[in-house]
Amino acid sequence: MIRVGITGNTGFIGYHLYQTLSLYKDEFSLVEFEKSYFNESLKLDAFVFSCDVIVHLAALNRHNEPEVIYETNTSLVKNLIKALERTESKAHLIISSSTQEERDNLYGKSKKECRILLSEWANQNKGKLTGLIIPNVFGPFGQPYYNSVVATFCHQIAKGETPKIDVDGELKLIYVGELVEKIIQVIRDKDDTHELLIPHTAEAKVSEILANLKYFRNSYQETGEIPVLQNEFELKLFNTYRCYMDIASYFPKKFIQHLDARGGFVEIARQGIPGQTSFSTTFPEITRGNHYHTRKIERFAVIKGKALIQLRRIGTDDVHEFYLDGDYPAYVDMPIWYTHNIKNIGDDILYTIFWINEPFDPNSPDTYFEIV
Repeated sequence: MIRVGITGNTGFIGYHLYQTLSLYKDEFSLVEFEKSYFNESLKLDAFVFSCDVIVHLAALNRHNEPEVIYETNTSLVKNLIKALERTESKAHLIISSSTQEERDNLYGKSKKECRILLSEWANQNKGKLTGLIIPNVFGPFGQPYYNSVVATFCHQIAKGETPKIDVDGELKLIYVGELVEKIIQVIRDKDDTHELLIPHTAEAKVSEILANLKYFRNSYQETGEIPVLQNEFELKLFNTYRCYMDIASYFPKKFIQHLDARGGFVEIARQGIPGQTSFSTTFPEITRGNHYHTRKIERFAVIKGKALIQLRRIGTDDVHEFYLDGDYPAYVDMPIWYTHNIKNIGDDILYTIFWINEPFDPNSPDTYFEIV
């Protein structure tokens, strides 16, 4: 069992790394960390002493005064090094740096100096260090106006605001899930590369990203249509966008019913990508689900009976509850990284149609069980 500690475990990358490592319960044990430890040497020492691997992600990205960014980031690393020396730690250190290392800004300079400081520690103490040089990262739950332009645009468009392009540059990007898998591979390989360039997996102009996100709003948020997704980057961008919508106020969405003498007809979902539609009956008081996905797009549509659908974002305690009634057909979509279930709360059989964007593959199920 590899004991892994993550500084910055509540940040954008840290959250995804923490939650993904928690899926590998037989391989990794997570050592808890709080940012206050940097100011409490005894607690920081205890944390460092408990770790086989330390992934240092804690850093300040933006501030009105660039000097504060530089001082904060370098101070955090210096405090970490002191704890490593006090405990004579032999932990494998992994630090996230940035392709901005060579740019003329104090954020980039701070990231480079932090990596070099840890490299010097590793050389002097026979330690192991992986210094990750990371391109622009995007994905669910990034903080708008802080983590990336993708996070900012998703936030603005989902709320009906008008984004502004300052510079229509070409961005080299990596999806946070892809970055996390790279970090996990580095841990498994016990990599000791002090300057490891993480390749980007997509390139797009800022204006292209904005155009895609506007399309997602028009097709999905306003009409409920699953958009046409041409490639893996657009799929990841769409999944990112969905996580910036206010699901508590957006769902459940009412279907349009077409009634005649024969009965009713309801269109479940228009889609521009391959998928799988399925149908289930559920007996009263029975609950289905209690699992989550990290890449799949999934829709639950109640067409007969009464149901309670619950969603909870992994790593949080807030549960969203949606009550659906087949007399008023509606649907709820499952965002990635939200565990979800559906329960028959009526007296009769519940009829539900499920749509998902990829057929079930037992070799890559992307289904992780966790009680809501």
